[in-house]
Amino acid sequence: MEMRAVLKKYFGYDSFRPLQEEIISKILEKRDVVVLMPTGGGKSLCYQIPALMMPGTAIVISPLISLMKDQVEGLLVNGVKAAALNSMNDDAENIRVRLACQRGELDLLYISPERLMVEIPYLLQHMQISLFAVDEAHCISHWGHDFRPEYAQLGQLRETFPDVPIVALTATADKLTREDIQKLLSLKDPAVFVSSFDRPNLSLEVRRGLQKREKDRAILELIARHRDGCGIIYCMSKKTTEKVAEMLVGHGVTALPYHAGLGTEERERTQDDFIHDRVQVVCATVAFGMGIDKSNVRFVIHYNLPKSIESFYQEIGRAGRDGLPSETVLFYSLADIVQLSNFARESGQQEVNLEKLKRMQEYAESDVCRRRILLNYFSEYAEHDCGNCDVCQHPPQRFDGTVLAQKALSAIARADEQVSARTVIDILRGTYSPEIHKGRYDTLKTFGVGRDVPPHDWQDYLMQMLQNGLFEIAYDEGNHLKLTQTGKQVLFHSKKVVLAVVRKEEMPPKAKREVRKVKSPVLFADSQQPVLLSDERKDLFEALKALRRRLADEQGFPPYIVMSDKVLHQLCESCPTTVEEFGCISGIGDFKKERYGKDFVEVIRKFV
Repeated sequence: MEMRAVLKKYFGYDSFRPLQEEIISKILEKRDVVVLMPTGGGKSLCYQIPALMMPGTAIVISPLISLMKDQVEGLLVNGVKAAALNSMNDDAENIRVRLACQRGELDLLYISPERLMVEIPYLLQHMQISLFAVDEAHCISHWGHDFRPEYAQLGQLRETFPDVPIVALTATADKLTREDIQKLLSLKDPAVFVSSFDRPNLSLEVRRGLQKREKDRAILELIARHRDGCGIIYCMSKKTTEKVAEMLVGHGVTALPYHAGLGTEERERTQDDFIHDRVQVVCATVAFGMGIDKSNVRFVIHYNLPKSIESFYQEIGRAGRDGLPSETVLFYSLADIVQLSNFARESGQQEVNLEKLKRMQEYAESDVCRRRILLNYFSEYAEHDCGNCDVCQHPPQRFDGTVLAQKALSAIARADEQVSARTVIDILRGTYSPEIHKGRYDTLKTFGVGRDVPPHDWQDYLMQMLQNGLFEIAYDEGNHLKLTQTGKQVLFHSKKVVLAVVRKEEMPPKAKREVRKVKSPVLFADSQQPVLLSDERKDLFEALKALRRRLADEQGFPPYIVMSDKVLHQLCESCPTTVEEFGCISGIGDFKKERYGKDFVEVIRKFV
């Protein structure tokens, strides 16, 4: 079958998202491929479609059992032959899976990296393998935010299976991590695809300096705006997860804590309750959420500052996977910086972790559009501010900072791009530091040209310039600053730079906000503008949700696996009254049409 026909038959979509078709074509040519695509961007389809088109079984290497379970259930409900080989299966199930692999009866097999290494001399030698898909590929790199030693052995795949294409996929990897992935997996001339990291449906907000009582109030107000939605609250410590969950329960919110101190069964039960919509909020350490494809998470709150932008981006990416509007809020305090700095210094990669923390701190303190900062971190530069973050909605005062930027960029260039941000400030301020004497930077023409600007302000301006893509930080070269093409245009061709006036004092905490009423469910039309449902359609939406839950419970699947909220919204808008019309809805493939069409159409007819 042609790839678009496979997409429609099994997944119910008429067209691919950006880059998916190109990626699939390269895999079908048996090329090695590296895929960077944000959470919810459609990474899985990039290897699932080739797995359905190529002879043999695709081996998907996944770090978590929960991730495997979620993926396999999603495929089974679409009529795809998939299974997982892991420790959660009983002996009989693992025997069944192994036999199915040897007979060539599976399209995809999910397996952990540890189990894969064990099976290479045995099971894998008796299978026809179409491709290897390394999910969460950043785990293989020491530069990655979630390095896992068990991934380090995956380089053996190329030696053992030289002719089988390897697909490395991740949602978060900076330039160094991407290079490390290619090297450690021994990829042969890989095709590298970097999708846009922009998630415009996610609002971004940072609230600084709030005390516990103020945080609690802000959390309750946010949950009140999403009474019918669910969310995740990430906390730095086990104790905090329990205290926040206890606070929520005391206010009538169904909430549970999740951390490594709980028993395995309790953690699994909490995750299962969240996936099946039996609990509204999970208060968790960073261990929660990886591999969960729950599409209707409406908010993600960070009770504390995350340790890196990679971690933060991956965690907020668990909200709004269905494309509907969702909120993300980050609470930030000096105490977080102190504690996280201590953690970084005690780690095995002190310098790298401290620098990553610094970038996270810059995000929290910035007066620049927050989405531009996130995109910049992943080497993507936005031309305009997003309009959907707190900075854009409450913009700072701005001015023409071209001359200031040229002074700083000139200092970097005249120092042969061999200086850190601190040394650049010393050059601009005319400060005789040890680094200045060692590099003889006091002989540069730019030495002292910015002594009229306070050091703190220069730090802020440099940070703004970094976020606007005028220079990069080479973490593997002593954190030296390197001019980008945009920076060179500013320095040599006077490209205009707009900077924000540095805020001289922290604003006092906001007064208690009025709790906004929950809006009607919304549907994203082709124009990507939210369309409110009428009261009658809202009643239909609730009826379809009830049907979805009943069908999901009967099969033991989470409700979002049976049908996403976005598909339910489309059903409310289109109101198909025949099974054939039902099958034309985006996201409903042939298997779902045959299995669920009659039940859903019957409910819709009662409202039409």
